Amino acid sequence: MSDPVTATVEVPVAPAVAFEMFTGEIGRWWRPGPINWNHADRAIGIRIEPGVGGRWIEIEDAETGEGFECGRITIWEPARRFVFRYRDAGGDLDDTEVEVRFEPVPAGTRVTLEHRLPAELPARRRNPKRAGWANILLWYSDWAFWGSPLRLG
Repeated sequence: MSDPVTATVEVPVAPAVAFEMFTGEIGRWWRPGPINWNHADRAIGIRIEPGVGGRWIEIEDAETGEGFECGRITIWEPARRFVFRYRDAGGDLDDTEVEVRFEPVPAGTRVTLEHRLPAELPARRRNPKRAGWANILLWYSDWAFWGSPLRLG
């Protein structure tokens, strides 16, 4: 049984554009820092490989683009949602599921991230995830409003 942690933002673009900004441009909007990486001493970037079987990668090698696998895509529906199996560097959140949904709203798209955590997970582990995902969606929202060249199209 799971007990999800959810975070939501709205962005002023259509769902297909919002999806592409999130997945295709994650390396441009993700904010580096010691608490934002699994391996802060080695991470130099981040990317999501499109499609089922694709990886959410914390890049450690600039030449190969390889590094720590933060997740593996299990569902890929552009403009609608993607789901991945989450990895947390060997922690108690490994192999949990995260879904990111893109739903049309009058002003653009509502983006909802739902991390399905074990119901028995203590609050001391759950609360940082709640705050962390909310912050990450704020970075994404800032990018969608101000940074992405796709916002102009």
